Amino acid sequence: MMKRTFIFIWFLGLTMVLQAQIQLPHFFADHMVLQREMPIPIWGTAPALSKVTIKFNKQKISTTTDANGIWMVKIQAEKAGGPYTLKVTGSNKIIIKDVLVGDVWLCTGQSNMEWNVDQSDGYDQERMAATQSNIRHLKIEHHTDFAPLNDILDTQWQVCSPETVGKFSGIGYFFAQKMYGEQNVPIGLINASWGGTNIETWISREAFMQSEEYYDMIVKMPNLNTTELEALKIKHIEEIQNLALQDFSAANFINPTFDDTNCPSIVQPKNWEEQIIGNMDGIVWIRKTFELTADEAQQKAILKLSKIDDFDTTYINGVEVGQTQQWDIFRNYTLKPGVLKEGKNVIVIKITDNTGGGGIYGSEQDVALALESKTLSLAGPWKFQVEKVIFSTQENAYPSIAYNAMIHPLKSLALKGVLWYQGESNASRAYQYRTAFPLLIEDWRKHFNQEKLPFYYVNLATYKTDGNSNIGDGWCELREAQAMTLSVPYTGMVVTTDIGNPNDIHPTNKKEVGKRLANIALHELYGKDVFCNGPSFDSMEIKGNQVLVTFKDVADGLKTNGNSPVLGFEIAGADQVFYPAQAQIVDQKVVVYSDKVAQPMAVRFGWLGDDSACNLFNSVDLPAVPFRTDAWKTLTKGIKYKL
Repeated sequence: MMKRTFIFIWFLGLTMVLQAQIQLPHFFADHMVLQREMPIPIWGTAPALSKVTIKFNKQKISTTTDANGIWMVKIQAEKAGGPYTLKVTGSNKIIIKDVLVGDVWLCTGQSNMEWNVDQSDGYDQERMAATQSNIRHLKIEHHTDFAPLNDILDTQWQVCSPETVGKFSGIGYFFAQKMYGEQNVPIGLINASWGGTNIETWISREAFMQSEEYYDMIVKMPNLNTTELEALKIKHIEEIQNLALQDFSAANFINPTFDDTNCPSIVQPKNWEEQIIGNMDGIVWIRKTFELTADEAQQKAILKLSKIDDFDTTYINGVEVGQTQQWDIFRNYTLKPGVLKEGKNVIVIKITDNTGGGGIYGSEQDVALALESKTLSLAGPWKFQVEKVIFSTQENAYPSIAYNAMIHPLKSLALKGVLWYQGESNASRAYQYRTAFPLLIEDWRKHFNQEKLPFYYVNLATYKTDGNSNIGDGWCELREAQAMTLSVPYTGMVVTTDIGNPNDIHPTNKKEVGKRLANIALHELYGKDVFCNGPSFDSMEIKGNQVLVTFKDVADGLKTNGNSPVLGFEIAGADQVFYPAQAQIVDQKVVVYSDKVAQPMAVRFGWLGDDSACNLFNSVDLPAVPFRTDAWKTLTKGIKYKL
């Protein structure tokens, strides 16, 4: 017993000694990059009221910790260079090696920013060329907290090389590649991104408290802990399906005779986060009924289910026909004879989603039953029931909690700018993004104490959605909210409608996106003679049944890809019904008209999620910004963020 007591006292004493030593946040590590030409903040903890000395390059500065053991210094601005050594000395000594001074960019948002180089086009070639060691990357690990933290999780700076570059943010790396090639200045990329996150989780509580739009929402948060938040999510699921989780029966749901009339529906392929289920991880069972003739039931058949996030076990008529334990590969299940039958057939899929998006995703044409004689589409409504809600400590859907753990700990850093790619998870509440996005920018500038912190972002890429101009489309309205945010000073936006993939929410051409972001930075921050904006709407003039549209940022003029007519325009009259329009470039204006609209009042361009057909560019091959000239009804106005 005495031995155990001694060991405990020894361990406690060791812990107290370690806590009394100088400690730096995990950001400060070998191979790091510090921001040039700004005072460089360095901070940490040490014994209360003790002396701490910092040496960097030719500078030396000392300070005394406060009563809580907290200290911070700002050493004088340095020009780009290195490698240097950072030494911090007091009750112990910390030595950080291979430190560069250059430009530090915070790369943040959701999955399209997190998408790695090794998931991007041309990876093998890019990997072999990744030899620029002055490009460095810090991946901040996923983490959340209900209160602001002072440090990120333990992580390491990576030096760019063929062995490491694969796990860099694709957009971040290709941005840095272009910037370094032009500036020959070290680049540090801080990758604080997380797939599936909404914008609200990246905004501080303080900002919400000062926002009329979000105040009523955020005041509910102080009384909520993890357990209560889990209960709220379960309550939401049980209400929409009118069934308690404990009452769900897999055996019943699989049974072909089960009556699913009263079960709610979701559309597949489409992540359920964008639908009635909402932002939930867990186990969801989905079910689809279809009919076959006697001849069709005897044919060879392949069940095509596109991709399923994350895992699936699939049944037809109560018989298991396949399962896959990976989120990003196609499901093509060859059916054995006798599985299909004449008349009604029932497909049931058990989907387990552990993080991020959930459900079938991809192209509608890849969700089908392929028979010898025909292909039967299975896209559209599917019935569902939820078996289980998974709520982990990494839950990232709630306000401020990603900000608290992944952004707030960095707030004392000096940054060159922010690269932002996010919005997919907010498309169902796109109108509110008009408030949320400027609020985030203002919030971060305040906390980083950089009033003019550059903020460059990506307009949502081409992606096939269910909407259009006449029924509304949240994807388009989100793009509009992003474009409206250009009214905030020191912002810039790249358009990617020409390089997306209508069947994949994660287009893999990250290199062009990174280059376009770099061109904005080169133009805005360094005065480089590079054109960085696509054509954007300027004005319109109605002449009879035609509308003449003028654009800004045309460079040396407007053009299409080849000699084809201008595609992507629509036109409407007083009835507010839009029709596809004919359009042509005349004297650097676009003349738009339709035989179905005698007295036009409004024009829209690119008002589809899938904008891949749009072909209006300026002379430097940058695509036109989607726009509308009307302020008519929107699909998402009034839809609010809810806990």
